[in-house]
Amino acid sequence: MALINLYFAWAWILTGMVMGAVIGVFFHRHDWLGGFASWPRRMVRLAHIAFLGTGLLNLAFALSVPHVLPSGDRDAALRAAAALLIVGAVTMPTVCLLAAWRAGCRRLFFIPALSLIAAIGVFLCRGFVQ
Repeated sequence: MALINLYFAWAWILTGMVMGAVIGVFFHRHDWLGGFASWPRRMVRLAHIAFLGTGLLNLAFALSVPHVLPSGDRDAALRAAAALLIVGAVTMPTVCLLAAWRAGCRRLFFIPALSLIAAIGVFLCRGFVQ
């Protein structure tokens, strides 16, 4: 169950590192994406961090599941949490990049935020209920 989150986490961390290397090529240019404090540049930087951060959340989940469910049984709540973590991880940098392109897309941040909050809430509830 958590194996998909483990592999997804490492793939997402790698993606964040590659994105960091790519955007790092342009960071020395003061006017890149409108300057250091511009909305597009901040959103691109946030997308880079979102790849790494949500990758780490998936990694923490994958490493925590065996402690919550040591028998390895299938559990609907943990499967839902696993799926929600991946949805949140995919949508967070996507919304960041969309918002960099069109500022109005910032209204979509509720999708990754609610997905990640729900995932962690479900995980914690499942851990307390056992």
